Order: sequence, then structure tokens, then C-alpha cells
Amino acid sequence: MTLGELRPAKGSTQNRYRRGRGHASGNGKFAGRGRDGQNSRSGGGTRIAFEGGQFPLFRRLPKRGFKCRNSKQIIHINLVHLDVFENGDVVDIAALKSKGLVSNPRDGVKILGVGEMTKKLTVKVNYFSQSAKEKIEAAGGKAEVI
Repeated sequence: MTLGELRPAKGSTQNRYRRGRGHASGNGKFAGRGRDGQNSRSGGGTRIAFEGGQFPLFRRLPKRGFKCRNSKQIIHINLVHLDVFENGDVVDIAALKSKGLVSNPRDGVKILGVGEMTKKLTVKVNYFSQSAKEKIEAAGGKAEVI
């Protein structure tokens, strides 16, 4: 078999339906648009959310909330989760990604001091809580801000 001999499976394709091509087509004359009115004309119709001149719902409802454009999305990781690393490892954002602890670091990663540190690790991330830094250094590791 060659590429030139390939054909679709029988019954899997059919001709596209052509509207407004006369009475014999089954959808001639007005082509399913009706006889008169705004939507029967080409280019007719209204914009999204138009309610016939009534004040639209999205303008009737009050605005709510505030989103600060300058805020940062920082990913938090507890010390407990660093147990997946071996003693003496260097833990950075790439290592956290490879272990599945972080999928998208966004605006940075912060280590929080929840749990105990049992291994000597060199941790290099954007932020540390004070308790996390103390626990890492007490276990003989290093906490470096990048």
C-alpha cells in the first residue's frame, strides 16, 4: 500500500451541508433564518450580552473585590517535605521540581519551619522563615538565599 492508495473508511466522510441552495436541498428560500427581522439579514444580530435595550445584567451587578497587580505568588514548602532528599544533597528549585514538590515556582519558593530537619542539606531558595533557617542550620546544613 502506498500513500496514494489511502482512503477514508467507508461511511466516515460525507459532503458538507450547503444551506440556501434552493427548495430541492431541503433548506432553501430563507435558509433556516426565517422571513424577516434583524437576524434574517447578513451581518444582522446583536452583540454578546445584549438584552434588547434592557440594562445588561453584567452592568447591573456591583463590582466586587480588588486584585493587587504588585502582589507576588510565592510557593510554600514545609521542612517535613525535604525528607525526600538524601543526606548532603543540594536542594534548589530545579531539585524541588524533579522530586515533584514544585510544579511552577511562580514568583519564588519559601521554606517554612513546620516539622523537624533530620538531614544535613544545603537549601538554596528565594525565601526562608526564621524558624526554618534555624532548624536547617541546627541540623548542620546551610540556608542560602538566591
